[in-house]
Amino acid sequence: MKTSPFLDRPVIAENPHAFAIRDAFPVAEGHTLIISRRVVADYFDLSREEQAAIWDLVNTMKQKLETDFHPDGYNVGINIGSAAGQTVGHVHVHLIPRKKGDHPDPRGGVRSVIPGKTIYRTEP
Repeated sequence: MKTSPFLDRPVIAENPHAFAIRDAFPVAEGHTLIISRRVVADYFDLSREEQAAIWDLVNTMKQKLETDFHPDGYNVGINIGSAAGQTVGHVHVHLIPRKKGDHPDPRGGVRSVIPGKTIYRTEP
């Protein structure tokens, strides 16, 4: 049976197909992972019911982060495959609260995973 490195972290919310924990190496205060209960590496291998349960929990955790941390924005992401930076073979969604000023120029958001692709517009 497959095991997950996430199973030693305290669960802060859950539903029948997913659970949420704080990231062990957060990039921002409140950085939360929403994780499938079934241990599979590829998000697209989850059933639609499992996918829906993950997004329901993303929304639940967003509300909790609003109360606990009062962020100004969010980054939401999934790494699928090693070419996309996936290092843990268990589906998880990163929900990262952001604050104004936490980065000098956050334009481009998740586009910054590939150097040189962050700024793609000329207007502010």
